Amino acid sequence: VQLQASGGGLVQAGGSLRLSCVASGGTYRNRYMAWFRQAPGKEREFVAAVKVSGGHTYYAESMKGRIAISRNNAENTVYLQMNSLRPEDTAVYYCAADPSVILSNIRSHSAYGYWGQGTLVTVSS
Repeated sequence: VQLQASGGGLVQAGGSLRLSCVASGGTYRNRYMAWFRQAPGKEREFVAAVKVSGGHTYYAESMKGRIAISRNNAENTVYLQMNSLRPEDTAVYYCAADPSVILSNIRSHSAYGYWGQGTLVTVSS
């Protein structure tokens, strides 16, 4: 599975961004696709996940209400819409997938074996 993330950039606090992640190669095996983020000096943390079949969504409590994950299965693309961005949302955002991920471990970065290259989101105050 290859993942290509895009859509990051510089935005002022309160602004919005939409990240995209295009998957290729063996995508039919993934039950879930997810977004994680990693700020400088911090561990990689879960942001959101979507069940590929059915579209059920899961969110980190810290961002719930400000983000929305969605997928377009026909285009093998997962999106992360982020609104009301804050300076503390500044991080590199990664999309992730792995056919072995199940509901009990979707929030664990160690469960994912396939990662996009990351896209930098910078929120200025």
